[in-house]
Amino acid sequence: MARKLPDPQYIRDNYEYMYLTKDLKENTYIFNTLLAGNNDVVFRNIKIGRRKTPACLIYIDGLADKSLVAHNVLFPLMIETQKIDENPGTGDEFFERVRELFVTIGEVNVKDKIGDVMDDLLSGETVLLIDGIKKALILSTKGWEGRNISESTTESYVRGPKEAFVETLRINTSMLRRRIKHPDFVIEDMKIGKYSKTDVAIAYIKSIADDKVLQEVKKRLKKIQIDGIIDSGYIEEFIEDNPFSPFPQIAHSEKPDRIAAEILEGKVAIIVDGSPFVLTVPAVFAQFFQAGEDYYERYFLSSALRVLRIIAMITALLFPSIYIAETTFHQEMIPTQLAISIAAQREGVPFPALLEALFMEVTFEILREAGIRLPMQVGQAVSIVGGLVIGQAAVQAGLVSPAMVIVVAMTGIASFAIPAFNVAITFRLLRFIIMIAAGTLGFFGIIMVIMMVLAHMASLESFGVPYLSPITPCRSQELTDVFMRVPWWAKILRPRTIQRKNIIRQEDKRG
Repeated sequence: MARKLPDPQYIRDNYEYMYLTKDLKENTYIFNTLLAGNNDVVFRNIKIGRRKTPACLIYIDGLADKSLVAHNVLFPLMIETQKIDENPGTGDEFFERVRELFVTIGEVNVKDKIGDVMDDLLSGETVLLIDGIKKALILSTKGWEGRNISESTTESYVRGPKEAFVETLRINTSMLRRRIKHPDFVIEDMKIGKYSKTDVAIAYIKSIADDKVLQEVKKRLKKIQIDGIIDSGYIEEFIEDNPFSPFPQIAHSEKPDRIAAEILEGKVAIIVDGSPFVLTVPAVFAQFFQAGEDYYERYFLSSALRVLRIIAMITALLFPSIYIAETTFHQEMIPTQLAISIAAQREGVPFPALLEALFMEVTFEILREAGIRLPMQVGQAVSIVGGLVIGQAAVQAGLVSPAMVIVVAMTGIASFAIPAFNVAITFRLLRFIIMIAAGTLGFFGIIMVIMMVLAHMASLESFGVPYLSPITPCRSQELTDVFMRVPWWAKILRPRTIQRKNIIRQEDKRG
């Protein structure tokens, strides 16, 4: 008597815990039930060997490489298996012969749980079910279309590697493997997301990375319970130490060379399938105004550029506030000739300096956002021409003074010099708070807000590492790679704040 097929609703509710049976008809019925209505799912019924053993090949058109399926799976199974002798064995023996002799795919796995088989099928693998066998062959045939490796659009180098990560996980891991060729370099995989089941990889060097940091990363990733992960930004918000802080506590980059360099320092990288941005932890504030190119140019040039970026960072944060405070409360601090010139320019302006600055800053931010959202060919023209036209028109209309236009323009340009986009956004937000404090309390308000911000930053940690290290707590040895960069031959030790397992980077042979 034929076995009764399971109820469809029961299958949909419990398939993750069900196991394959020996009945090919029942197994294909289960997968048909789960994938009903999907026109891109291919069920290919075939016969294997001279005994014409029924089998079924299942794959998803668009995720599996059809050429690979045809030449490395279908052809050997349907043609080459005809060469099996009259007694090829039965059951597991026959299954093993098919796996070992007639499937010419590089990676073949065996699974018996329907939930696991379904996950692999929906990830682009091909599933082979054979009648009389309670197991399935999982054939690695992933081959969907993806973006080719190209130059980064967010991190531009004059000197250094040009290639950037793409949206395919295995391509990204291969770019890291090319740079770190050591057996201690480990890449662990996991899936996150109830419905998306996104592949996430953790990359680290086990002889360098701090074990506590590594275990904490795994712990936080395993706690994520969400429907789907679309980009690495989802994970960043889930695992950062202080989600209410405006400062980023996890670094990200789309440059393989930069991620590889951070892994060599003892950090842990988190790679998310579908995202070209790779996360690294722990992160400290100092690294956000360091560009990857700093390590490719000669050290004294890189040090000079870092000082320039620090000046730009201070300008982007404080320049409008200082102007507002001096013109509103502290006119005696302005040189006489300059004070007379500013007073003459502001004679017809009906608004106080604070409202004048807020108007110009908001206008500048709107233009910047419009330039990003519009098509590339139009966006640059809108942001540049719009800024010139609106600034000139506002001055002629007497709404703002020419000095304020210069202050806002210099502030905006300075913010572009900050390498990390997420930190630049944070400074843009803080700038408004400091401007309001300057317009109400003068320099006292500026100092008060700055002290509050510094106190907040000093309280932050990223996976157990103080956010302001190595500035505070001060580590003189590591300060050689903060405000300036020493030559590579002088970088003997890795940062102690990141890890303490293996701090020797190279032998000191200068003596």
